[in-house]
Amino acid sequence: MGGLGPYFELTKPRVVVLLQITALCAVLVHDMLDSGSLSMASAETMLIVFVGGYLSAGGANAVNMWYDRDIDPKMSRTADRPVPTGAVSPNAALGFGIALSMLGVAWFVLLANQVAAFWSAFSILFYVFVYSIWLKRTTPQNIVIGGIAGSTPPVIGWAAAEGDLSLATNSLDSLIDSVLDLGSLMPWFMFLLIFLWTPPHFWALALYRSGEYEKAGIPMMPNVKGGERTMREMKVYTLLLIALSVAAPMSYGGLDEGDVIYHVLGWTAVGLSIWYASTVWRIDLDEQPDPSGRIPSAARSFFVSILYLAMMFVVLVTASFGLGGALVGAVLVLAAIVRSETRAKA
Repeated sequence: MGGLGPYFELTKPRVVVLLQITALCAVLVHDMLDSGSLSMASAETMLIVFVGGYLSAGGANAVNMWYDRDIDPKMSRTADRPVPTGAVSPNAALGFGIALSMLGVAWFVLLANQVAAFWSAFSILFYVFVYSIWLKRTTPQNIVIGGIAGSTPPVIGWAAAEGDLSLATNSLDSLIDSVLDLGSLMPWFMFLLIFLWTPPHFWALALYRSGEYEKAGIPMMPNVKGGERTMREMKVYTLLLIALSVAAPMSYGGLDEGDVIYHVLGWTAVGLSIWYASTVWRIDLDEQPDPSGRIPSAARSFFVSILYLAMMFVVLVTASFGLGGALVGAVLVLAAIVRSETRAKA
C-alpha cells in the first residue's frame, strides 16, 4: 500500500470509527432529550463531532504507533502496522500524529466550543502520555486506567451538542465545574459504560495472546497475574456493568418508576448486560485452543463484547425517542441475542 494509505492506517480507522459512533450517539440522545426532534443542526453537529473526533483520536493513535515502534514487530496483531513494515518512517508518523492532534483540537475550538476542545485535548494527552508512555509498559492495570481516554468520545459529542460552552478560568474550582457540568448525567453514564466495558473486552483477547504480550514486554493481566486472577477481575467488571445498567433510566432525567418506558429501558439494559456477563463467566481456561491459538470461549466473549457495547448505545438512542423507541430497542436487543446464541451453537 503506497501513497496516503499507510498514513490512514496510522490512525487505526476501525477503532476510531467505533469510538466516534459512541460520540454520534451522544449527539442524537442530547438533541432528542433537549428538543424532542432532530434537525439539520443535529446533522451539522454530528459532522463536526465525527471529523474532529477522528482527527483527535487518529492523531493520538499515530503518535502511539511511533512510540510503540520497538514492540509492535514482536506481536502478530501489530507487526503489519505502517511503522514496523517501513511504509512510514518513525519521524513522519510522529509529525503526522502531532499535526493531526492539533488540528482536531483546533477544529473543536473553532466549530464547537471550548469544553468539547478541552475533552478532545485531554483524551489525546491522556492516551499518549499517561497510557502509551507510562502505564502500558509498567502495570497490568494499564488498560483499566488507560481506558479513560477511550471513554471520552460521548462526553465530547455531548459537549459539542450543548452549544456555547466555555471554560471558566477565574479559579480552579470553576474550571473543574465548567468541564464536568454538561447539564445531564447521560454523557457520564456513557463514559462509565465504556470505562467498565474496556477491561473485560481487552482481557478476553489477552487471555489467549498473553505469550505475545509477555514477549513484547507488556504487563497485561493474564501474563502477570495469571488467567484465574484475570477471570475474577473480568467477572467483577461485568457485575459492575449490570449494576450500572440498573441506573440507565435515571440518566435520562424526568423518568420515574411509574413510567412504562422506565421499566422497558431498564430491563432491556440489564438483560443485555447479563447476557454479555454470561459469555465472560462461560470462558473456560482449560478449553483446547483452536488452530490459530485462540481459546474459543474467550474469543466469543471478545466478539460479543463489541456487539454488547453497540447494542447498549442503540438502546440509549432508541429510548430517547420515547416508549415506542424503547420497545424497538428491546426487540433489536432480543433479536441480536437470539441470533448470536444460535450462531454459537451451530
